[in-house]
Amino acid sequence: MLKQELKAKWVTYLQVIKAENQGIMSGKKFEKYLDVERCPIRNVLDRIGNKWSILIILILFEEEKLRFSEIHKAIKTISQKMLSVTLKSLEEDGLVEREFFVQIPPRVEYSLSERGKSLIPHLKGLVQWADENQDAIKVSRLAGKASRDRQDSLI
Repeated sequence: MLKQELKAKWVTYLQVIKAENQGIMSGKKFEKYLDVERCPIRNVLDRIGNKWSILIILILFEEEKLRFSEIHKAIKTISQKMLSVTLKSLEEDGLVEREFFVQIPPRVEYSLSERGKSLIPHLKGLVQWADENQDAIKVSRLAGKASRDRQDSLI
């Protein structure tokens, strides 16, 4: 079978799946997920589901209070700009508190708020799940990559 024919069949298949899913998603059962502003899980995951937020929350839980530079040293691979943006977002959501000390040089410390601390048991469950499953996930990823590579070589 030619590559173009395969591609055409794949596009047709995707169009059918999309049409079927649109019928499913239009039901009342899924209305709560459609409004981004009112969907609690989308709202929360938009803020803490990024690459750094959960890591920052867990670090602040372990250390209680940290300065910006200490958080930056703990993570190492985050840029200062991204750390600043993430801390501001977490502060806006009331998960992190920022305390400014008027001195020379000025000092700022970050800590978890009560709301941030209330998230910890849920994050600990996620951390435990990740610890228990990370090896199996790595194996699955390798198997999936090998499968995709085989499929690509056939096309």
